[in-house]
Amino acid sequence: MISTTEATKVPGFCGLCIARCGSIASVEDGRFMRLDPDPTHPTGQALCAKGRAAPELVYSKQRLTRPLRRTRPKGEADPGWVEISWDEALDTTAAAMRQLAAAHGAHSVAFSQSSPSTTAIGDSAPFVRRLMNAFGTPNLVWALDLCGWGRGFATRYAFGVASVATGSGGGAMADIANSGCLILWGYNPSYTRLTHATATVEALKHGMKLIVIDPRHVGLAGKADLWLRPRPGTDGALALGLAHVMISRGWYDQAFVRAWTNAPHLVRSDTGRLLRAVDLAEGGGAGHFVAWDGLAGQPVAYDPAIGRYGTPVERLALEGEVMVATKQGMLPCRPVFAHYAQLCARHTPERVAAICWIAPDQVEAAARLLWHSRPVSYYAWSGHEHHANTTETARAMALLYALTGSFDQRGGNVLFPAVPNPVVTGEDLPAARHMAPAVGLESRPLGPAKWNNVSASDFYRAVLEGEPYPVRGLIGFGSNLLLAFSDPLRGRRALAALDFYVHADLFLNPTAELADIVLPVASCFEREALRFGFEISAEAQSLVQLRKPVVPPPGLARSDTDIIFDLAVRLGLGEHFWNGDVEAAYRHQLAPSGLSLEALRAEPRGIRVPLTTRHAKHAEPDPAGHARGFATPSRRVEFWSETMQAKGHAPMPEFVPPPNPDAERYPLVLTCAKPTLFCQTQHRALPSLRRRAMNPQVMLHPETAARRGIASGDWVSVETQAGAMRARALLNAAIDPRVVVGEHGWWQAAPEAGAPGYDPFSALGSNYNLAVDPAARDPISGTTAHRSGCCEVFRTSSMEQGKAADTRVAAQRA
Repeated sequence: MISTTEATKVPGFCGLCIARCGSIASVEDGRFMRLDPDPTHPTGQALCAKGRAAPELVYSKQRLTRPLRRTRPKGEADPGWVEISWDEALDTTAAAMRQLAAAHGAHSVAFSQSSPSTTAIGDSAPFVRRLMNAFGTPNLVWALDLCGWGRGFATRYAFGVASVATGSGGGAMADIANSGCLILWGYNPSYTRLTHATATVEALKHGMKLIVIDPRHVGLAGKADLWLRPRPGTDGALALGLAHVMISRGWYDQAFVRAWTNAPHLVRSDTGRLLRAVDLAEGGGAGHFVAWDGLAGQPVAYDPAIGRYGTPVERLALEGEVMVATKQGMLPCRPVFAHYAQLCARHTPERVAAICWIAPDQVEAAARLLWHSRPVSYYAWSGHEHHANTTETARAMALLYALTGSFDQRGGNVLFPAVPNPVVTGEDLPAARHMAPAVGLESRPLGPAKWNNVSASDFYRAVLEGEPYPVRGLIGFGSNLLLAFSDPLRGRRALAALDFYVHADLFLNPTAELADIVLPVASCFEREALRFGFEISAEAQSLVQLRKPVVPPPGLARSDTDIIFDLAVRLGLGEHFWNGDVEAAYRHQLAPSGLSLEALRAEPRGIRVPLTTRHAKHAEPDPAGHARGFATPSRRVEFWSETMQAKGHAPMPEFVPPPNPDAERYPLVLTCAKPTLFCQTQHRALPSLRRRAMNPQVMLHPETAARRGIASGDWVSVETQAGAMRARALLNAAIDPRVVVGEHGWWQAAPEAGAPGYDPFSALGSNYNLAVDPAARDPISGTTAHRSGCCEVFRTSSMEQGKAADTRVAAQRA
């Protein structure tokens, strides 16, 4: 037997989630034996249980190894899968795509993709988008409305860029090593991104303060200087309340607010809109805004084209009401900041306590810590996003952060540089310039569809109702739609109604079961992948790495990238895909960096490209000599968003409480959280992981459980007005007695661990999304209230009692 010291060591990085942890794979006699962290890698300080179980994933008996074709109708329980060749699979797919495009337009073919945050699709995601653009469809169905929208897109309506980094979506990264105070808001990196957890622990050793905002006392909450336990879905009220304390105490960066936000701009009292210079009695530029020069006692114009006022910014008023001479006469106006302060003043610490269940003294303490421990950085994740008010919540949090003046400052959320590489997503391709609008844009023009991202709900509507136009085909890359989103029963009907559906994945899942063709995909340990930067620090951003395969893929499995390039050639789009040569595409990406594939293959741990971090880039001069400002219409951080107002939304982030139409029947708040052992709907078939979590669980406070006759380990039914699911009770005295915490993603069996699977379409199963109300949606993003619904919990010690849940839910729906 080969000893450990004689085993082949393969440096790389784990692709199972957004952490991309640096790793070293051990291979003995051609077999992948173990995966360990690589401490020389910027993200290699630790490796989670999922990463350590990588060999089990690679050698799982449930892996797909051959392309499959359905032979029986979709209504039948057995799809009648038969093995086919890659040529038949891809030729059939290309022919179906061409036929649908000829009959209904290229936009009638949608693509779907798993989340780059929790799968290895990040290796291929840019090329998925490129194939869409080359073919001519704007419709990518994935989880942006649930994962990334709030932190990475809603915040663009304040800063012009994502104020929290979202991986491939870009944005500002928390400079944790240099922060005075870090906020982890709805984010538990101990379970989801160990690189941030280890960086946080190290920074705490050097005196950094930590605020954790989470309904559960888990992970780094135990090391926090302050743990805030909000009612799920009330983060927006908390952000406004913290801002109120900071403003009332003078704990905000007035210089930054005056110079780099639109807080000084005047709002008309008659129309509730921003005053323009053209409205003044003496006239002015139609595109110019107006502020008030407090020293001169007169209005002053602001030209967004050059980002300048007609007076020093130190003289601009932020408070009070002034009378302005306009063409309609004297008009009372107030600065944007006065309106913002008034909005925040409605959220006193006492009011926040009533809404958020956080004591007033904790609100005061958090505001004090934010101001006196600057620079502040923050990471907000899906804990604040899975709500029907996520857009306004994220904006409220972003504006709270603006008060600190820490954006793009050392120790704040910094726009770190990146190794030069060209955009390969194909927005400049001919078909992309003439595409139809994405599904959902007609109803939510500022939401994900603006960036050609389609929610599952809107996709189902386009398939079943033909609105806003029919979608007849789906090309899927790993997205388990029926377990990842609300309304899975409607989703199943939609997938069954498609004219053609091809699904690429590692395993068959309930979504893939409705495909016409299933394609076997290589795991991230069985394929090459090129990565620019590792999104944790300036040092990590400088690393370019070409990950080597650890072992060959099983059977005929292929990487998503290979599948995309081959399909593109068969569609006649090879000229846009380097004639099907993936290596040529990598060389194209590497060209601006000066690196070569040969050099990267010779250095499997990667090569660093020197980068220089510049701070406060908004203050740097542009080619014309004017300060660059921010990528917003006003070139300033926007407390007041005319973009929002123009589409009928509030110009400032109003808090809307989570929905609960029947509090008497459903008195508990239902939220959910990610378990540490699994990535969303994956990995439950791996025996070493499943043995540590044999059944789905729902967390209850002991008092809540006792009042319902529930003991630890009992099976319970969690019921809402939308549906029901079952799980075992887990008692935890650290959560609020009014809150119930579930888990989503349960369906898969683990035969080697003796663990069952669960019917994802029955109240007797454990599909959390059956209990999520699909009708309660964010008016801007379409996000459903996955983490702030309301429920009741019943003990179900027998199957008969479990069936009672089906009866109750059916009666409610009737």
